[in-house]
Amino acid sequence: MQKPGWSGLRWNDWKDLELIRARLDAGADPDLPTDFHEPPLTVAAQAGSPEVIAELAACVRDVDAEYAGCTPLWDAVYAGRPDNARALAEAGADPWRPMMAGWSPGRLSLASPTPDLFPDRPAGVRLSAAETAAVAEARRLNAAVGRYSPHEGLGVACVSGIGAAEAVRRLEATPLGDDEDPHEVVARYADGKESMAIVGVSDVPGGCVVTQPWGFMPSTPKVGELLSKGTVCYAMYANAASGNQGRFHRDGVQIYWDDRGDPSPEHATDELLDCYLYKRQAVAYSCARAGLRLTDRRPIVGPPDLWVRLPERDYWH
Repeated sequence: MQKPGWSGLRWNDWKDLELIRARLDAGADPDLPTDFHEPPLTVAAQAGSPEVIAELAACVRDVDAEYAGCTPLWDAVYAGRPDNARALAEAGADPWRPMMAGWSPGRLSLASPTPDLFPDRPAGVRLSAAETAAVAEARRLNAAVGRYSPHEGLGVACVSGIGAAEAVRRLEATPLGDDEDPHEVVARYADGKESMAIVGVSDVPGGCVVTQPWGFMPSTPKVGELLSKGTVCYAMYANAASGNQGRFHRDGVQIYWDDRGDPSPEHATDELLDCYLYKRQAVAYSCARAGLRLTDRRPIVGPPDLWVRLPERDYWH
């Protein structure tokens, strides 16, 4: 017989109060990890209901026990679950406990659609002018780009401070001829070097965007190196196997790779705020990390200002 515990529970099961009670009655330890590797209260904060929160909070050793640098209350705020956040606060969780690059659960909630979530705000706890501006810009940029999931295979490079013409020069790319349809070229040379060499380039407020609807080329290390000289470039690729992958270059040097916009205690204060403001918005997040201010989604979904062909070279080393 299977040992009592949390195994086999799906994400939506954490809303089922009777199911959670049955597991507890059968001996499931409220402080042991679940199939998601997170403690039960952490999972419930994101996926559960206020009733399940109250049940678990009454059983755990510490309602503010941290996992991956944050408490269940922080996870509830980050996940956009103010109902669960209120239940945790009522169970004794501390909204103003310092964590995550200076973003306590309460301070993070000030950047949320429910800034009055915790009315007992200590004196002096507020968003800075820059953070308030970042919140407003995120709402505008998310709306401009559109709430959609990039289809698998999309590659995007967002570059600050240079225009499309300069990007083409740095990449040593050549415009496609008037008689060349990029989509026909891709169909003719599917999965070949010829199709992967074709990218779109567009001017946008704050810089430019390099896109490839069918491939990863904009996110390769060499493209980031060339485009970021004297500036910054954030690129992402919607990888069918492992999800969105990000790559950040500054002045020709790769700073990090595989940043998915997930929050981490290692993030700087502004980086963590961007993770929150652009969660599940991979393209808008990429634009924000490069300081681009798109006014619509056309530079991403096409048609771009210009289709160009990249020269043959090693783009990975």
